[in-house]
Order: sequence, then structure tokens, then C-alpha cells
Amino acid sequence: MDNKKEEVLKNRCFHLISVDMGYGHQRAAYPFIASSCGGVITANDYLGASLVEKKIWNRDRKNYELISRFKKVPLLGDKVFSLMDYFQRIDSFYPRRDLSKTNIQQQTFFRKVKNGLGKNLIEELNKDPLPILTTFFVAVYFAEYYNYKGQVYCIICDADISRAWAPVDPAKSNTIYLAPNQRVKERLMLYGVKEMNIYVTGFPLPKENIGDEQLILKEDLRKRLAVLDPNSAYRNKYEKLIENYLCPKEKINGADRPPTLTFAVGGAGAQKELGKTILESLKNKIEDGKIRLNLVAGSRPEVYEYFSEALKDNFLNNNENVKIIYDENKIEYFKKFNIALRTTDILWTKPSELSFYSGLGLPIIMAEPVGSQEHYNRRWLLGIGAGVDSKNPKYTNEWLFDFIDSGWLAEAAMMGFLNAPKMGTYNIENIILKGRINEIERVRIM
Repeated sequence: MDNKKEEVLKNRCFHLISVDMGYGHQRAAYPFIASSCGGVITANDYLGASLVEKKIWNRDRKNYELISRFKKVPLLGDKVFSLMDYFQRIDSFYPRRDLSKTNIQQQTFFRKVKNGLGKNLIEELNKDPLPILTTFFVAVYFAEYYNYKGQVYCIICDADISRAWAPVDPAKSNTIYLAPNQRVKERLMLYGVKEMNIYVTGFPLPKENIGDEQLILKEDLRKRLAVLDPNSAYRNKYEKLIENYLCPKEKINGADRPPTLTFAVGGAGAQKELGKTILESLKNKIEDGKIRLNLVAGSRPEVYEYFSEALKDNFLNNNENVKIIYDENKIEYFKKFNIALRTTDILWTKPSELSFYSGLGLPIIMAEPVGSQEHYNRRWLLGIGAGVDSKNPKYTNEWLFDFIDSGWLAEAAMMGFLNAPKMGTYNIENIILKGRINEIERVRIM
């Protein structure tokens, strides 16, 4: 970015609102911290929030995390989770029809707003009504119900969404929605949002993983393809494709590292046992230097302790080929995670908001989806060719290397790079800070 563009960004900014509920909403907010006014405002823990508000949010967050972890309990766990998921379900897209009627999830949140949820926050922000950029739909309810004076923009965090993401009264709403793909735009229109209020921008990815002219992204992908295609199976077949969109095949030289697998636990920490199983399966490969493993504990100390004990139990706590990525501060965790992604060759995660990180040229091995939106994210990943379902984790030491030797994961990496949006952060800043809507990445965002 040249100096003139940087100066524009410095002279204008916006209020950035997220929510501390899992990682998705805050991960989407992270790329905008530098261009926001004062950093992230946490909707469920902001300065000035009433005790009643904090109680409501804490109860909702704890209930969600408890039910997410309880899902693992045989028979009863699935039933309890299914009941919660029913209230945030996503209706089938076809046949196309009017879906603007509010659902139970939306009605529940809106009742809380009418009882004062978010009132103090909007009153404070109205003292300096800069644009609001939020990654959480309830903040839209705050702003519209309590008559925020500035423009409101809402980032969508999944590949398909429930009715709750749209305004309560879409016909009267002026909120601008920033959609990660075309399907979300079409879904919002079924919910009654005016087409003029929707822009397909792509999901916001961290700038430190993209770089000017996508130089960082392309260099990381070039190195990754060398690791993921040891037998040149993919490169020989798709030489022209690689040459047209990345670099000449000859520049993808021998791998400078063993394959690096990063396993990311979700915000509720519900899949930490899967990380241990993967570790145990790969133990011999790790000891032999044939693979590196990053276990992502996020910001949860109990997950960090769990992984630490697993390393000790497997006599790997001093092995340089396995690391735990953790920081109790979520923003610092995101920074560490993004650094680790630069040398990650395979990302294993449930299909959460991290599905969009396939745009960085990362093949996604998908763990079991948790919730309706993750089932739709999985479909999207499969549709663009960037994701593959995991096999039995006990035998990761076998099937993972088969995937690598065949060039399958190299193909998934390239398909993510080609088909998933990459420039969401820049597109969104163009819209909010500079009003340059016509400069949105001119590719079809699927």
C-alpha cells in the first residue's frame, strides 16, 4: 500500500464491535484493529455495560460452551445439542421464497435488546457517531433499536446464515452487509435485505498472511506446494494452471521442511481429545522428523494444560517438531496463530470461520461440523475443492501421508487459493474508509 493510501486510512476510522463468544466473531474483527478507532469493542463486556447485561451475556456464553462440550456425551449429548441448534437452524435455500419472518433466535435476542441490552453502548458511541463495523448481528439490533446516528456495517462470518443475521425489520434497515460469498448475498435477500445494502467482499483474512500484491501469500503457497506434492503428481498434471496463477513449475523446488500439520480446537475447547488422538497416531513420525505438528489451544488454559500433559505422556514435551499455540489474550493468540500459518501445510479444524482461510492456499481437513452453519461451511469447502473430510484419526499416520503422496492436498491448497476470496479485509476497508466500492476484487466470489 502506498503512502497516499496509508494517509487516507489514518485520517478516517470506525468503531469496531465484536463479541467474546468462541473465536469466529473476534477473528473476523482482528484484521481491522489497526484501522479502527480504539480497537475492538466487545459487545458482551464493554466499558459501561450494566451488571444485568454482563449477566445475560455470561449466561448465554457459558450455556453455549457447556452444550458444545456436552455434545460428546453418548445419546443424550446429541439430543441436547440438536435442541439448541434447532433455534439457530438455517432453512433450506430451495425453493426460493420469502424467509423474512423473524425466527425464535432473533426474537429472543431482540427481547433482550428492548430490555436494555446494548443501550449504554449505543448512547456512548452516539457521542462520536463514526461508522460502526460489527462482526456480530446483535450489535445491528442495538444500533437500529437505539437509533445510532452513523452508518452500520455488518461482516458475515459463515458461508450460509440463519435469519438472525438479517435485521429485525429489513425493509426499514439501512445496515450495510458485507458478505463472504454470493450465497450469503442471495440468502440475505430472501430474508428481506435490500440488494443495494449488500456487498460481496469475501471474509476478512489477516493482512500479515497476504502482503502487498499477495506476495506473502504466493510465496508461502509456493513453498507449501513443494511440501505437499513430493512426487510432483499435482504439478505435472496442472503445470499450466500453476504457471498462469502462481509461478513457473520450476520455481517450486524441493521441500525445505517436513509437512506441518496444524490442528485447531474450536472456541469451546470441545475437540481437544481429537488433538491428543492425532498426536498419538503421529508420535513415531514426529520423533523421526517426518512431520511437524502444531496443537492450537487458542486462549483456553485448560486446553493448553491438556495438550501439555499429552506431550509429556508421549515423551514429546521437548521435541522441536511439536508445538502448542496458546495465549490467554485472544488478540495475541490470533497473532501467534497467523505466524504459525505461514509455515503450516495442512490445517485440520472443524469447518468454522477458519474455512475461509483456505483462501490463503491452505488445504482444510475437516473435523465433524458442530452446528448448522458449520454443515454449510463444509459444503462450501467441498464445493470449491479446498476441503477434505478427515478419516479415522487413530490412523492419521497412514492416510495423511497417502493424501500427501497422491498430490491430493496440493490440489486442495491450489483450489482454495483460486476459488476462495482472499481480499476481504482490503475490500471492506475500501468500502468503509474510502467509499471505493468499484475497487472490490473483480472475481466471482463463490
